[in-house]
Amino acid sequence: MLDVWSWISDLPSSDNSEESAALLVFQLATSTCDPTRTLHLQARRTPSSSSPANPDAFFITLSVSLRGATPSTLWASDAYLLNSSGPTTNTTFLLPLLLHLLHEILTRAPTTAAYSSSGRFQKLRPEPVSWILDTHSPESFSSFFNLVLLTRLFWACACDAPSEVGSFYLDSLLSPNIHSLLTASKPVLAKFLVAVGADAELCFVRTLGYMLAKWLISREVAAAGAGLRALVPPLLPAGFSYAVEAYGYWALKGYAPIPAMRLSGAPIKPFLLEPNDLSLLKYALAHQQLEAVIQLHYSVAFHDAYVQVSARVDNLRFHVAKLRFSGESEYSEERHFVSRVRAWVGPEIGATYVAGLSAGRSTHNGESETTELLHVGKGGPGNFGTLRTRVKDWRWDQDVEGNAVVFDAVLHDTATGQEYCSGGGGGDGPRRMRSSTGPNRPFTKARGLIFAGKEYGDEVTWRLGKEMEGSVLKWRIGGEVWVTYFPNQVDTSFCETRSVEWCDEVDLPLIPGK
Repeated sequence: MLDVWSWISDLPSSDNSEESAALLVFQLATSTCDPTRTLHLQARRTPSSSSPANPDAFFITLSVSLRGATPSTLWASDAYLLNSSGPTTNTTFLLPLLLHLLHEILTRAPTTAAYSSSGRFQKLRPEPVSWILDTHSPESFSSFFNLVLLTRLFWACACDAPSEVGSFYLDSLLSPNIHSLLTASKPVLAKFLVAVGADAELCFVRTLGYMLAKWLISREVAAAGAGLRALVPPLLPAGFSYAVEAYGYWALKGYAPIPAMRLSGAPIKPFLLEPNDLSLLKYALAHQQLEAVIQLHYSVAFHDAYVQVSARVDNLRFHVAKLRFSGESEYSEERHFVSRVRAWVGPEIGATYVAGLSAGRSTHNGESETTELLHVGKGGPGNFGTLRTRVKDWRWDQDVEGNAVVFDAVLHDTATGQEYCSGGGGGDGPRRMRSSTGPNRPFTKARGLIFAGKEYGDEVTWRLGKEMEGSVLKWRIGGEVWVTYFPNQVDTSFCETRSVEWCDEVDLPLIPGK
């Protein structure tokens, strides 16, 4: 696994010897096809004339270069003051470097509502980043720093350099490191996203999604060129998720690039599109990301003989974001939509302290009314009547698995009753999905979706033994989401359904007065 952090921590205090000079260069990656082509990170020291009272101080600059290619220098940092008599990772060097990397990542992210009218993320406050740096050990922080650097180099290599440099980065640097870094950095990354706020969080996770999408596209192109079936590698990170507990809420946030999600069944064989147009359509669909928030309200009541925990759905929010830039408009109206949602919450597996679980009603079907204008009788053109029908787009279910409660919502074709997530949608389905701007659409114009708590009915309760009072338990919160694609403004039969599953732990404080 890539470990630039340890190299920075061990930088020598002087570069006078040949050994010290060698330690100022870190090899990031080597091409498997051409061993002479290598990607290097180099530290350059310059004496500081601005601190005569501190002769041990000097400036350090980091740069990334690709040997065997033009241009050779791909990225360079600012110069940061460092005191060689103290630790290399002191905050006068590391905090400005980390802020510099993060700012360059966020200002290049695919467009979000967090951007100003100029189209750029404006400012990242240093306090949250400094808090992350100060409250984590070097061992736990290192993976997060390495992920940040890897993400920054994506913009430098895959977007600001010739295509062969981008291919080298995706194949030789990103591919062998992305899964391990995402997994190892998750605890610190989750705290970072919470600390910097929702706007910066969207910019960061959409950059990750864009980077993963480009990597997956390159893999598919390489597999097709070799005459192989493009398979998702077993260790592919299906995006990122984290869960938090605060102010009586449990919330799970999940992000998954569409091409990283599992295919549910085989896509329908397309027709009416030329192969080149179909490739452009799939390319546009690959630059999308599912963004989900599963938010539950919970409460704790203390009784003489037991503790009661109650939970209900507060908000389930889903958005399919386009990971594109303003100039990329090919097939911009084609987008996946959420076709099924499954969320669950409950105690950790194997918990024996739950004495009973009481669920609400098992099924609740919401209805919307549609009006159809009909010609009636044998009269003239003005002889019309209306027919009002009840349409049930979504079916909401509540179920129990062990000690966990499951909330399920399924979108189905109102004409045939077939579920879209199971490859259905025959009959009236594709036509209704095209009418995404109509008054009775089952999601927003951007194919997003919000469920409020009232759509799931009653709350659920658990009874716990009185001996659990005063403890903080770990509970599980998870979700599985299906997204389906039907053509919107393109004449093709191509459609598909994909799914992703997340599961994380949240705190359940059983402390009176909290």
